[in-house]
Order: sequence, then structure tokens, then C-alpha cells
Amino acid sequence: MRTFTLSAFDFALPAELIAQHPAAERSSSRLLDGMQATPVDRIFRELPAQLNPGDLLVFNDTKVLKARLFGEKPSGGKVELLIERVLNGNQVAAHMRVSKKPEVGTTLRLIGGGNLSATLLGRWPDANGALFRFVLSNDAGDDPLTLMELHGHVPLPPYITHTDSEEDTRRYQTVFAKNPGAVAAPTAALHFDEALLAQIDALGILRASVTLHVGAGTFQPVKTENLSEHQMHSEWYEVPLATQQAIRECRARGARVVAVGTTTVRTLESWAQSGQASGDTRIFITPGFEFQLVDVLVTNFHLPKSSLMMLVSAFAGYEHVMALYSHAIRERYSFFSYGDAMLLARQSRHVEV
Repeated sequence: MRTFTLSAFDFALPAELIAQHPAAERSSSRLLDGMQATPVDRIFRELPAQLNPGDLLVFNDTKVLKARLFGEKPSGGKVELLIERVLNGNQVAAHMRVSKKPEVGTTLRLIGGGNLSATLLGRWPDANGALFRFVLSNDAGDDPLTLMELHGHVPLPPYITHTDSEEDTRRYQTVFAKNPGAVAAPTAALHFDEALLAQIDALGILRASVTLHVGAGTFQPVKTENLSEHQMHSEWYEVPLATQQAIRECRARGARVVAVGTTTVRTLESWAQSGQASGDTRIFITPGFEFQLVDVLVTNFHLPKSSLMMLVSAFAGYEHVMALYSHAIRERYSFFSYGDAMLLARQSRHVEV
């Protein structure tokens, strides 16, 4: 079996193919159908026709927080917080962007009403030192989720160059988002609108949900050429009892489990691997991984040298995926969070190119 290194997952992408805004309508994005050896160019609203009655679509129902807050240190130096997790007692774990790290105990004044502030308590020990622990507060005593909704900004990915707008508030969120906690959207699910979901239901294609709170680590490139040396970021997930039962019933009737997005794959395969229906996962899926639950994947196009690029290569076959990416670049597909989508079968289900 081939041994893969980081360089194998690199590719050249013209900057103009990085989508800066979503398609005019969610389901009007393009869909590269890679279910067979020869790719087919489709529109996303054609997806239901590629599925079968009885198939089970599994979505990630996480809700993106307005997790980016701006402010300043007592010295006047600018600071930016990206809140990754809400902890107990009005505490949060956050990334901090600042020219010089303030001392523990420093209170940062944040932009927002009611004397909004964040007091630094130290590093958060569960994140390899990447996150800092703060107490977030205002005069009204609001909880962190309320404070973010009132004063925060949409945490757009680093490759989207504009500041967040009302369009981003609406479109960098799935239509079925329910459980708040993500700092990045499960982007494959952004293509689904209410009309498309109604069509899916009418065709007898079933739906279920999991939750995985997508962290900022999803945008971090893998940096070690030897993949076994990579330290995977941690994300919290849950597979509800109703979804567990829906998957068992899907298996029993011989239908397919269709994961909408790599975050859903990470959730389902973490559950299958560990037997734990909820908790933190650091699952790192690379070629050679044995998938236990997912048969079909709907996903966007991913960053070069990213863990998600490795995941889709493990799922659909490295050569096949790289050929699809070359096709997408030639045909001027849009890439990344606001970009187009692709449809993939698990490797054993198509002829490798």
C-alpha cells in the first residue's frame, strides 16, 4: 500500500476560484458528480435524483456562533478574540490575536454595549496551549451566547477577504442550524434550502442529524510531511439515539448512509470507532482508513494540504479525488466554504481511475 506524505495533497488553485460570496440561491451551486469514474457536471438541486428512496441523508445541525469579538488592551493595543468553546461560569476558551500577550488577570475592553469585557484567566489546558480562557461579562450579566449574538461577528474563514455582512449572517449558516457551538459552518449543508429538503422528503429519502461543533482548526493546514506526526484538533460531537436507530434501520433495509459534509463523516466514524455517542474527537482520517458507516459523501472542495483533503481521498480514492479536483479547476468550479460541491461514493463503489 502506498505511503502518503503531505506533499501528495498539494495542488495549485487560481485565487479567483476561491468563492468570496455564496451563490445567488443555495441550491443553484454546481455539483461535481464523482460517483463514477467519469465525472458529470450538475447543479446542486439535481442531487435528489442521484439518491434512492430509503437512503438516509445525515446532516450536521450545529449552529455557527458570532464568535469573533474585537476590543483593546488597557494600553490601547488592538485585540481580537475568536471564541472556540463556551465553558461553565461565563467562561470561554478563545483564540487571541494580539501584538503582545497580556498578563493573566488583564481585563480587555470589547466593542459592545454595557461595558462588555473579557478577563484573561490563563491558557485552556485541553487544547495544546492554542486557546486562552476568559471570563466574558457585561453590566447586564448576559451569558456568553447572548453576548456573542449581540456583539459578535460572523467568523468567516481566513480566505474570505471581506468583513462580515448581513448576507453572511444569513448564508454562513444552514437552514436547519439548531445547536449553537461552531466557529465554522458545515459548508456542504449550506447548499440545501427548504424547497430541496421538501423534494428529498417527497422522494422517500430519509433524514437524520448529528452535531459536531466545527472548530477553527478545520482551516489549519497540516504542517508535518510525515502525516503520523500531525496533532489533530479536537471537536465535540453527539450522535442522538434517534439517529443511531435511523442508521441501523438504513443498514437493515440495504440502503445507503449519505453523509452531508466531512464533519458528519468525522462524527459518524468517531462513534463507530469508539462506541461513544458523544464526546471530543481527534479522529484523523487518511488513506487506508476503514470506513464503517458512510457510503456516500456530499462535500465542498477543500484546502490543499488540509486534513479534509486527506479525508475525501481516503473515502473516494486518492487518484480519483485528485482527478476530480483537476477537472473542477479546469471547469472553473468555485472552491471552499462558499464554493461548489461534489458527490462521492466510498472507494469500493466506483472504478478507480
